[in-house]
Amino acid sequence: MRKTFLFMDTIINKVDAKGRVSLPSDYRAIVKESSSEIVCYRSLTSPCIEGCLEDLLDKLASDMENSLDFFSQEQDDLTNLVFGDAKRYPFDSTGRIMLSEKLLKHANITDSAVFVGKGRKFQIWSPQNWEKEEARIRAEVLKNRPSLRNTNGDNK
Repeated sequence: MRKTFLFMDTIINKVDAKGRVSLPSDYRAIVKESSSEIVCYRSLTSPCIEGCLEDLLDKLASDMENSLDFFSQEQDDLTNLVFGDAKRYPFDSTGRIMLSEKLLKHANITDSAVFVGKGRKFQIWSPQNWEKEEARIRAEVLKNRPSLRNTNGDNK
């Protein structure tokens, strides 16, 4: 059985003048244990950077091939925006990755970066943008009070 790796926690790390930032140690451990690499690309929906293991992008490619017409404009647009923008980011001996200027500019990241775990992927935000987004999310969740259905058959 294949082990699942989940990115968790919210961690703020410094970004140096060259765009290098330390990948959180828990995230580095996931990369080492999974024998994969970190892949990052500009978020399609938010002013942040999306990050994941390469095998999640492999799953996304399969899902797109199975659910979208291969020659459709939607498939062409999505693959251009995700795969045309994605890049592997190895980390150095001190655990840092060097984010491109394009990614840093998209996310308005200057001297600090907020890593936000999202399960099989993570996001990297500027502290200011993350503070606004977290407040928006909390207000939305409080207003809508989502619930999960119990699929086990017990009422615990």
